Parts: sequence; structure tokens; C-alpha cells
Amino acid sequence: MSLPPFDQRDGYIWFNGSLVPWRDAKLHVLSHGLHYGSCVFEGERAYGGAIFKSQEHSSRFRKSAEILDFEVPYSTDHLDQAKAETVKANGLINCYVRPVAWRGSEMMAVAAQNSTINVAIAVWDWPSMFDMATKMKGIKLDIAEYCRPDPRTSPSMAKAAGLYMICTISKHRAERRGFADALMYDWQGRVAECTGANVFFVADGALHTPIADCFLDGITRRTVIDLATRRGIKVVERRIMPEELKDFSECFICGTGAEVTPVAQIGDLYNFTPGSVSQILIEDYDHEVHNSK
Repeated sequence: MSLPPFDQRDGYIWFNGSLVPWRDAKLHVLSHGLHYGSCVFEGERAYGGAIFKSQEHSSRFRKSAEILDFEVPYSTDHLDQAKAETVKANGLINCYVRPVAWRGSEMMAVAAQNSTINVAIAVWDWPSMFDMATKMKGIKLDIAEYCRPDPRTSPSMAKAAGLYMICTISKHRAERRGFADALMYDWQGRVAECTGANVFFVADGALHTPIADCFLDGITRRTVIDLATRRGIKVVERRIMPEELKDFSECFICGTGAEVTPVAQIGDLYNFTPGSVSQILIEDYDHEVHNSK
């Protein structure tokens, strides 16, 4: 049974300070955020009714807006309370949480300093993408045509809507070709990330992951690094070239949506066997999100 479109669902969305019926949460077609990309967002999950690392997400949300030259008109504490209120109002326990902020419709030009900053929070049911048995088979990644841009050309440290345009294009292409996602290189041809998740590799029991300086240093990424460190697993953040992929034994991606998901294949050249390091971190991550308040 297919789910209804997102604009035709029931429930409540927190919109500019109060809960409103889901279908009434609307913006004008001439909103600046739609035309010029002045929009930031977060992707979060609630487990057992508690949003994992809510404050960290709220802080990044406000920082992303600052990078895009506007201010979210709510404090971190206010956002945390609003997110929890929205989860409760919709009667959900395990769900996805989406805060979004954008410039409104008062000005329609590149410059829009006097536009209203709107904020909304929506939540919806989104179970884990794969069970353990499916995860341990590993997913297949295509190699994207587009690259993550030079950080001098885009606000790469912001979770900004416009930065995901090439991700959507790349994921669509990957899915048409029979892959689950796509691995993206950076502007210098080095391994960067997937379209909506960070990537890790295993060699001789150690984790290797690209330096996050032209793409988002994900909160899940930082969580995985912390979990690995607690386990005594060495973590190496470094430049990784595509030709090195043949030297790694395991690979996995991580993000709010993907959580921790092993990879079995990248393109037509590189194969991996999901193994003990991936399984340990899947289990540790699952324990962490269900036991952190």
C-alpha cells in the first residue's frame, strides 16, 4: 500500500511557534527559499520517544542558517522543546524528525535581508531501512558523475537545501542503474561521501574515512567515530583516493536515514565483505540511540 503524498497527510506540524494541522502548513510559491535556496534543514530520528542528539542537531541547524546569512528566530532549547512537542502531538515513538528554516516571500530577488525567517518541524514514521540480515549482505553503490564542490565555491559546512541538488541527480541515476546510492568524489577526485551519508572503510582492523572539509561532518559520522574509539578501534581521517578502494576489506555508510549500513560493492570494480567491524558498529550504534537521553 503506497503512502499519501506529504502534503496530504494528517497530524500536526510545528509552524512558526505553534502546532497547526498538517495540511495547513503551507508556504507561498514566491518564497525566497524556493527560488534562491535560502533554506536549511536537519534530519533526525526519535527512538523510544526521545530524539537522538536533539541539542546537537538544533545547534547545527542554527549554525547552518548563520552560514547562509540569516538567523533562526528560536533558541536551541526552544527548538528542542518544539521537536519533542511535535513528536508527542503526532503520537509517534520511533520516527523521523525534520526541522526546516527558510526565507519567506517578502522579497523576491537575490538580496532578501528583510524577508521573514520561517521555521517548521515535521515528524513522520520511518522505520530502519534494513534489518540486520539484509544489512549484512551489503548494498551496492554507483559512482556519481557530480563531485562535491571546492569549499571556496559553496557553504559546505551548512546543511543547506541547495547543496543537495547534485545529490538528488546522482541518486536518481544510481537507482536507475540498479544501485542503492552513489559514492561522490570531491572536486580533486578524492573519495568524499555518498549522496546523503558519510562513508567509512576498514583496513587491518582500522577505520579510514575522508576528511570532512568539503562536505558535512555528519552527527552520525561523529557518533560512529566516538563508538569506534570507545571500542579501541583506530580511526584515521585522511585523504582517500579511488585507487585505494581495492585495498579495503569492509565499507559502510552512516547517516540519520541509513544509520550504519554495510556496502558490498562500489561501481563495477570494488567489492567488500561486510564483516565484524561493521557488525560491531551496527550493534553499538543501535544500543547508543536506544539508550541515550
